[in-house]
Amino acid sequence: MTKQALLSLTDFLVKPISTLFFIVSTLAFVSCSWANSQTYIDTDYFNSENFQRLKKPTPPPISNRLPLEPQVVNLVETGKTSGKHGGQLRMLMGRTKDIRMMMVYGYSRLVGYDETLAFKADILKSFDVQEGRIFTFHLRKGHKWSDGAPFTSEDFKYFWEDVLNNDELYPFGVPKALLVNDEPPIVEFPDDTTVRYSWQKPNPFFLPAIAGPRPLFLYAPKHYSKQFHISYANEEKLAALVEETGVRNWAGLHHRHNHPYKNDNPKLPMLQPWVNTTRPPSERFVFTRNPYYYRVDEAGHQLPYIDEVIIQITSKSLVAAKTGAGESDLQGRYIRLDNYTFLKGGEQRNDFSVRLWSNGTGAQLAIYPNLNSNNPIWRKLVRNTNFRRALSISINRREINQVIYFGLALESNNTVLPQCSLFKPEYQTAWAHYDIDQANKMLDALGLTDRDDRGIRLMENGEPVEIILQTAGESTEETDILELVGESWKKVGIKLHTKPSQREVFRERVFSGEAMMAMFNGIDNGTPTANMSPESFAPTHQNQLQWPKWGQYAESNGGVGEAPDIPEGQRLMELYHQWSESSRLDERTEIWHEILDINAQQVFSIGLICGVPQPIVVNNKLKNVPETASFGWEPTAYFGVYKPDTFWFENQE
Repeated sequence: MTKQALLSLTDFLVKPISTLFFIVSTLAFVSCSWANSQTYIDTDYFNSENFQRLKKPTPPPISNRLPLEPQVVNLVETGKTSGKHGGQLRMLMGRTKDIRMMMVYGYSRLVGYDETLAFKADILKSFDVQEGRIFTFHLRKGHKWSDGAPFTSEDFKYFWEDVLNNDELYPFGVPKALLVNDEPPIVEFPDDTTVRYSWQKPNPFFLPAIAGPRPLFLYAPKHYSKQFHISYANEEKLAALVEETGVRNWAGLHHRHNHPYKNDNPKLPMLQPWVNTTRPPSERFVFTRNPYYYRVDEAGHQLPYIDEVIIQITSKSLVAAKTGAGESDLQGRYIRLDNYTFLKGGEQRNDFSVRLWSNGTGAQLAIYPNLNSNNPIWRKLVRNTNFRRALSISINRREINQVIYFGLALESNNTVLPQCSLFKPEYQTAWAHYDIDQANKMLDALGLTDRDDRGIRLMENGEPVEIILQTAGESTEETDILELVGESWKKVGIKLHTKPSQREVFRERVFSGEAMMAMFNGIDNGTPTANMSPESFAPTHQNQLQWPKWGQYAESNGGVGEAPDIPEGQRLMELYHQWSESSRLDERTEIWHEILDINAQQVFSIGLICGVPQPIVVNNKLKNVPETASFGWEPTAYFGVYKPDTFWFENQE
């Protein structure tokens, strides 16, 4: 008997049994009356076949699972419909560690962004902010971890006192978002449902860090985590666990079992809509409904609607093909616009639709001249503003748009997007027009008049202007674009060589100053508000490829790296610090505009194209997924801001 015939026979035998379970589980439901006379109803998922297959004990009634005041999600406001419980959501990921995306997609945060990018209490019942420096959090009474244990201020106290301020667990001190002028906050715990963080000056980084796609964690499940902590655990048992696990010490043991972002410990209690049940390594991960999840819809049905999320690990290069074959119910990661035609061809055959969302990055791809290059001749040249401008205007962005993106994108700098409240047309167009004649004149004016027999310009030391551009080698898109860029630059006497390598090697070459230039994605957040940090446009982080050593200097408070030594770089840092100390919206807006103007005029990064449509494949039975939206890491956390816990399947078998 063939494998296909065997699968068909299995389906024939199993479907009647599945139907019987569906009838039984549909007839069963649990309801309860609250003090405010509102009734919360929950489909009895826990009597279903899926739950029985997992062999989990039946949890208590829903009245004992929800907080006293759950968060009510208003579906009507966002154009969604009330759904039904059930179903498995299948998704494809390219590597095992991508299961961390469930923390991003689930998007349960103490304070999070809504779809208008305003801050809203989420896990918290509410929060108060005084003078931009005193943040008081109010927890939901009766809120529980995914294992049913109470979620209280004790979990914040444990994390603050026993984790963040433990030298063995955090030898480099508390996270940067918790420091103002290098001073940590005063943290108070007035009662079981109140936590307060106070600084002497405003901390505008605090809420954005909490609401981010990779959130700043301020709490941990004390009842679970303390068994791995030297201050609470039996020393002999702890030593035995350290030896059994093969870690270096108790701190390593604690870290291994308490990393919620990684989603790699099925025993770790969580607050997310779905909880991992599969321990790595595996090629298939099953995330099940959190029975103590705190959100409900207007009718009182507990979220999430979907029973399980199945993450299948496959090769990145196969994600588009497998998605087109109907193996994913919701897919955006690892598919690109050049997959669009192929995916459209599979719509009717595999009952899905391909939607085009906007890409949330400031540029699809950008070229980053390394201002911190180790080569003194190249460093001097690339730090000349007119050299960078000449490189930019000698790129035919319209050709790139037509050839690579079918004319569907926008020719643009690496800056904020048109839908951003801070957008001005000149930020997008400054030094982004195509003008070979002007570029040649600007390069001549820099003294680059001599050429070799190939027509390549010569630098002051007689060496040809041959740029070796580093890439992470992760897509043919990069290769195709750089071929067009190389043809354009050749017209102004500059030779381009592309050098792909693995991402880790690529970054190290840039960070060390070995790289002359690099290509990578544009800024992550193309739609910031004035209340969001302008750190992406100032030398604040080492991973900023145009000035990695300046960024390293800022990250280490001057310990390593190099201080900015050109006026524009210094001015950007002055503005960044002014924004950090300001609590006035008008003042922050003014600062933002000066920062954006400096970046546009100085061409510190060379953006190429923005607004490239992002294909999103959606099973036709999957409801409440937006028809159009922004798909990006920050601030929308890809699907996260659109609340996947409200997605549901129609006509479930």
